[in-house]
Amino acid sequence: MSRRVYLTVVLTLLGLIASLTLRAQTRQNLEVEGLQAPVEILKDRWGISHIYAETEHDLFFAQGYSAARDRLFQFEIWRARATGTTAEILGPKAIERDHGARLFKFRGAMGEELSHYHPRGVDIVGAFVHGVNAYIDEAMQDPDSLPLPFKLLDIEPKHWTEEVVISRHQGLLGNIGLEMNIGRAVCTIGEEAVRELQYFHPHDPDLTLDPMIDCESLVENDILYLYNAYRRNLRFEPADIQVVAARNDAGDFEQLATVLDQEADLIQRFDLDDIGSNNWVVSGDLTQDGWPMMINDPHRAQSVPSLRYWAHLVGPGWNVLGGGEPTIPGISIGHNEFGAWGLTVFNTDGEDLYVYETNPENPNEYRYNGRWEPMSIIKEIIPVRGQNPITVELKYTRHGPVAFEDQDKNLAYALRPAWMEFGGAPYLASLRMDQAQTWEEFREASSYSNIPGENMIWADRKGNIGWQAVGIAPIRRNFSGMVPVPGDGRYEWDGYLPIKAKPNEYNPERGYIETSNSNYTPPDYEYLDAIGFTWTDPYRWARGSEVLASGRKFNMTDMIALQHDYLSIPARSLVPFFKDLPADDPQVEQARQMLLDWDFVLDRDSTTAGIYVAFERQLLDNIESLKVPENAQQYLNVGMKTTIDFLLAPDGDFGADPLAGRDAFLLRTLAQGIANLREKLGPNMQNWVYGQDDYKHALVRHPLSAAVNEELRAQLDVGPLPRGGNSFTLGNTGSGDNQTTGASFRIFIDTRDWDNTLGMNSPGQVGDPESPLYANLFELWANDKVFPAFYSREKIESVLFERLELSPAN
Repeated sequence: MSRRVYLTVVLTLLGLIASLTLRAQTRQNLEVEGLQAPVEILKDRWGISHIYAETEHDLFFAQGYSAARDRLFQFEIWRARATGTTAEILGPKAIERDHGARLFKFRGAMGEELSHYHPRGVDIVGAFVHGVNAYIDEAMQDPDSLPLPFKLLDIEPKHWTEEVVISRHQGLLGNIGLEMNIGRAVCTIGEEAVRELQYFHPHDPDLTLDPMIDCESLVENDILYLYNAYRRNLRFEPADIQVVAARNDAGDFEQLATVLDQEADLIQRFDLDDIGSNNWVVSGDLTQDGWPMMINDPHRAQSVPSLRYWAHLVGPGWNVLGGGEPTIPGISIGHNEFGAWGLTVFNTDGEDLYVYETNPENPNEYRYNGRWEPMSIIKEIIPVRGQNPITVELKYTRHGPVAFEDQDKNLAYALRPAWMEFGGAPYLASLRMDQAQTWEEFREASSYSNIPGENMIWADRKGNIGWQAVGIAPIRRNFSGMVPVPGDGRYEWDGYLPIKAKPNEYNPERGYIETSNSNYTPPDYEYLDAIGFTWTDPYRWARGSEVLASGRKFNMTDMIALQHDYLSIPARSLVPFFKDLPADDPQVEQARQMLLDWDFVLDRDSTTAGIYVAFERQLLDNIESLKVPENAQQYLNVGMKTTIDFLLAPDGDFGADPLAGRDAFLLRTLAQGIANLREKLGPNMQNWVYGQDDYKHALVRHPLSAAVNEELRAQLDVGPLPRGGNSFTLGNTGSGDNQTTGASFRIFIDTRDWDNTLGMNSPGQVGDPESPLYANLFELWANDKVFPAFYSREKIESVLFERLELSPAN
């Protein structure tokens, strides 16, 4: 490491970053190779880059350039994950991840792939990639000016290719983990017991395991280890930090690593409720000014920088503003001059696990239709930091990548992923939506959106609202896709359901459409076997619908309040159980009385909310202990709806007198929740306020957080600040004490006037900790506030932070 880089790190340690404040407007003029004509990038004070270009090429070139400029470290990590080269950064411990990334890499013809997303997709994605690389070249003219994480890791950004843009590694892809767990649970406790513990709908799936499935092999082996390595976020350790003085000590790192593991386990346990989104459209019949509105808040992992990135693209045929992942061109959620659109997850099962008998004489052959069929094999070399490269074999059956081989039993397991078909890059088909002018054009554009499965909603200036479910959906004629099946030819997909045949709705009489990840499929839908069986519990959707169906006329203030609504419908269902159940312990009795007098709102300033959440968490644990056999608890979680159903109709598991047993169970659970609060916050009830650093809060950790020392961690991490809500409230803040999931990006669109668009993107638009736009939005976000996202040039100029003028280099 050079002396200059070392001095830069030392200065950072002295805290220069923390002193930065939002600067006054600046102007820069730069020459950039690859442009065809001048481009203006107007960055407003909230960090949105408004890009004005004279050609389509330059528009997307500048989007790539601008996004890389704002998120360079995020871009480098994305590139390394997409290309299976993280071992160049992290050394031998990342070999398994890179092996998985290469195994699940899309290997089809790039021209056909890019043309799926837009008729000019080859040119658009190519221009975007060239813009990214142009900024990387510019940054590398002065490597000492690279953002702090590069210096700490002693790495440099590398050039992108189109394969990085179309990588599937970050997408919401399918349900293979759930399928594996259901299969293992059926092996362990049987099909009927699994069915009783899980909330399957809109109808029950077939969970029968084919006799060919070897339960011992299925249960005892880590079959998805390469898949999970491919999908897992990077975890940095002190040894990865090349500036020794900046490293965290081993003890502190282990404590933080334990916390991170606990938070990750919570996300995995409650993923259907924690990871999702809300969206709704309201027709002019229900608004005060008579114009439709579109509201959206996607729920993903909280991160710094945010997963999403605001931009405004203005060029020939394009005038679109909103958000999307910074690593792809276009806008995924937003509006153009004609309409607005948003998305939430629509459960679509696009993954299956196939099990094969392999040839004892040649493990690279598997039985298919009574014959031995050879696997395809590709060999690749993985570069590894600090040691020689290694060679890995990537094996494929006719169905897909071989994830695991059980050589003792002559078995192989392969995934069939629909997302490895052409058009499987997440959100990239938004390019077609960005230019839609009518509902019909939007619906046609949406028909190219294969991944993820989404509820796409639309509102336009002509007064129309609509909903179209999207996502590539395999047709399974003789199996459900909820358990592994033999890959011998008896369980095949019969093509894919055309996306336009998926559920949709246009201008419903009720005047609104609200999805929020719940099952919104009509009961008489013709193709039920082509949609998923597992959905989030219906509480966010129910709360949104009861407000939107109230008969009121709404304005944008109402929409902001609804998106941040913390009323708990599960609390409204559970608290009445305590009406005639006095407790012997005085403090537990006081808590019971407080719950009965409560408004069911998980307000951050409420002590009663803190009591209720402690009870609710303990309730879910106790129900699982009561209902799920111990040997199946690692595979199955009991959701809140199923929990309430068990309490409403208690059976013999609660005792000889089920009703009395149920009541005693609830009082015991409340007492345990109170005991947990005493241990965590002390005996004084006044200290049990829900929103606080030691209870519900938001602390957004940088990827390097656990690896660096306390001084650097304070500069990289954002927070904590108190929060309200939980995973069952419309304002979804996740299941744990720290809000690690939920909405960091928000958007509110009034079709009457595009300048009335409001938004959020916590903690900030820029990923460089030295930027004043790194965490400038976090406090607004934590206090449920939003900022204006202006569309007209006049309004944008009035809130300008930076003017960047790019011109072609000679």
